[in-house]
Amino acid sequence: MLDLGNRIKYLREKRAWTQKEFAAKTKLTIVQLSRYETNDRKPDPEALKRIADILETSTDYLLGRTNDPAPLPEVKDPLDDPDMDLFFYGWEKLTPERQEEVKAYVRAQLLMQEAEEREKKSKKK
Repeated sequence: MLDLGNRIKYLREKRAWTQKEFAAKTKLTIVQLSRYETNDRKPDPEALKRIADILETSTDYLLGRTNDPAPLPEVKDPLDDPDMDLFFYGWEKLTPERQEEVKAYVRAQLLMQEAEEREKKSKKK
């Protein structure tokens, strides 16, 4: 199993980058990069993140927590969705009756989705 330094070196060489080129991309010195690749030093968390980003891999791969060098899929935070403001800030503007209507609608949508998922599973069998 490759260690951190060898994983960095492997991915850098796979892209045909010299240490000088890669050091510039990651805002490291050649000496720092060389020490990381020979496992004389470990990168700090920010440097590790920059290295992973430039190599288009995950920090988990570099640290040996996975053998898959593919980057982890980005998880979208639902709170970043501008429409979520409607639910958080618009909710209190609704009358109690309208709030109950919205709750009933969401419950109905969840039940319909569950039924569709059960139907798909039963068709696969």
